[in-house]
Amino acid sequence: MPVRPTVRFTALFTLTALASASLAACGSGSGSDPDTVKVSFKQSTDNSIKVMDTYLGDIKKQFEKANPGKKVELVPIKAPDSEYYTKLQQMLRSPKTAPDLVYEDTFLINSDITSGYLKPLDDYLAEWKDWDRFIDTAKAAAKGEDGKTYGVPDGTDTRGLWFSKDVFAKAGLPADWQPKTWDEVLDAARAIKEKVPGVTPLNVYTGKPAGEAATMQGFEMLLYGTGTGDGGSDPLYDKGSKKWITAGQGFEDSLSFVETVYKEKLGPEVSDALDPNFGTKVRGELLPQGRLGIALDGSWLPQDWLEGSGHEWPEWSKELGLAAMPTQHGQAPGRVSMSGGWTWAVPDKAGNPDLAFEFIKTMQTKANAQKWYIANSGISVREDVANDPAYVDAQPGIKFFTDLVADTHYRPAYPAYPKVSVAIQEAMEGVTTGDRSVEEAARGYDEALKEATDNEVVSK
Repeated sequence: MPVRPTVRFTALFTLTALASASLAACGSGSGSDPDTVKVSFKQSTDNSIKVMDTYLGDIKKQFEKANPGKKVELVPIKAPDSEYYTKLQQMLRSPKTAPDLVYEDTFLINSDITSGYLKPLDDYLAEWKDWDRFIDTAKAAAKGEDGKTYGVPDGTDTRGLWFSKDVFAKAGLPADWQPKTWDEVLDAARAIKEKVPGVTPLNVYTGKPAGEAATMQGFEMLLYGTGTGDGGSDPLYDKGSKKWITAGQGFEDSLSFVETVYKEKLGPEVSDALDPNFGTKVRGELLPQGRLGIALDGSWLPQDWLEGSGHEWPEWSKELGLAAMPTQHGQAPGRVSMSGGWTWAVPDKAGNPDLAFEFIKTMQTKANAQKWYIANSGISVREDVANDPAYVDAQPGIKFFTDLVADTHYRPAYPAYPKVSVAIQEAMEGVTTGDRSVEEAARGYDEALKEATDNEVVSK
């Protein structure tokens, strides 16, 4: 599943209490019954969204029918992303609480690998013919620095600009809008502010409450568009020296874009932007109700509008337009996207790892994988599904977002990345609230980066 908008870490006491509740739900641990596989997953905080629950319920029936005497126990963790990660890591620390299979975000997987929480899957993968169907970039997202693979990806995602055709018409903007530069994005937001009162012109996720959504949907969609298009360098991490890159001109330009959005009041009210549940409001209210002009967001949004979601919006493909996020000055390749995704991983302390991998194989038949991609508005990481017309034509927008894979970027998901991400969120929050200038926020990032990476940094 794609990376979802995240939420701030709550007080330690609250997290511990919540985690304890999750641990209790796991009973005496995954190894207590050799015939039961315990599958932990992230349950949506929106009670009307049951996409994952429905899908896993179907796989459970298939698995139990094909494996007489075996049972599947689904262990949902209902929490915003940041709290989900905390609870999951607490569960993984003990054989008494570790489930047999867990849902791991690719941005966190290397951190959990380094902590010894996950089991390498190479022996299983070597005997599984379907593994050859997965694209190489997706396989790499679940690989540790030791070269071993620790997860099976269940899809990827891309990001772009969603815009309201009705709001654009009122603002005198074209229905086939395809901006070529950052300035064109800001100019469109300014036109909306001037001509369509009561509408938020542009949403760019920001600050620690939004968590990884701020980093990936917001900042990195800017930062990765500041390069020269030479196709080589990553603006966050230098693979040659294996060091993280301090804030340079592109970093400051990206912060300046965020600062402009909030200083000129082109975005939501700061209090709303820093509300941990604002992403749910964007998808469930602002876009469907025509109260947001432009949203810099992910390919997965339509899953919230499908039949049975609780806030169905079958007309979305007629009422919303899609545009690629442009590079800063229109330099090659002209557009930018970020990709992430989620994987299914087996905890190192799982009691029934063999059974867990059999469950993965059931989830990842071509038919079941295709069903999942369509249900959650995901992007296929299997070549056989991506080439199937039934997948391409299943939902408006799939082709648009799949085509962005050609120009997408993946985060440097090394063990330090979660801390680097938090440092980015803090820098964004500083310029969003006006508490820090761009220069001050960049210096603060450099200090936090050095601490997060044990001073393994380089300037560019």
